[in-house]
Amino acid sequence: MNLVLPRGLYAITPEQIADTELLLDMVRRCLAGGARTIQYRHKGPEETRRRAEAQAIGALCREYKAAFVINDSLDLAREVGADGVHLGKADLTCAEARRRAGPDLLIGVSCYDSLQRARQAVRDGASYVAFGSAFASPTKPAAVRAELPLFREAATELQIPVVAIGGITPTNAPDLVAAGCHALAVISGLFNVPDITATAAAFSALFGSDPTADRLE
Repeated sequence: MNLVLPRGLYAITPEQIADTELLLDMVRRCLAGGARTIQYRHKGPEETRRRAEAQAIGALCREYKAAFVINDSLDLAREVGADGVHLGKADLTCAEARRRAGPDLLIGVSCYDSLQRARQAVRDGASYVAFGSAFASPTKPAAVRAELPLFREAATELQIPVVAIGGITPTNAPDLVAAGCHALAVISGLFNVPDITATAAAFSALFGSDPTADRLE
């Protein structure tokens, strides 16, 4: 596989933003603050809007040399030239996505609190796995919890990047970085704040690197 998920802040767009220009401005602020990956998440029926927003966010990611991932839809990811797709339990299987996409697409798999699911994802060709909710999440308050020992074990055992998601803030994030998480996936803790750029920079600083370095080429 040619692409590797960048280490650092992994921003996931909130679905409730109906204003495309506002959404794009928020994504740009994330990228300016050092976000290394943007996942576009929109499950609504408006296919024309989804395609247009995905194309625009993809262009921003290329400008900032960040990775661009589409939630759920392999077809949309391939259509807009995204770097990857992220899959949950109800989506296309990782094995089928890898078969259809070939070796050069990032494929992320939600593993919730299951190390066994992560092991299977590795066997099926996943590029990275995500566990969570790491903390109580305002986005998914009923989500299962993934505790810190799970992140430590996964980061030690698995040969692909481990991503944490759910209720992550700059205050509680250091524990996840110390546990070996390769990236932190953040929604409300990044988009529901007064200063998105400053918050993105605070997350990025936890990885001990210049937020403008290590971009995709």
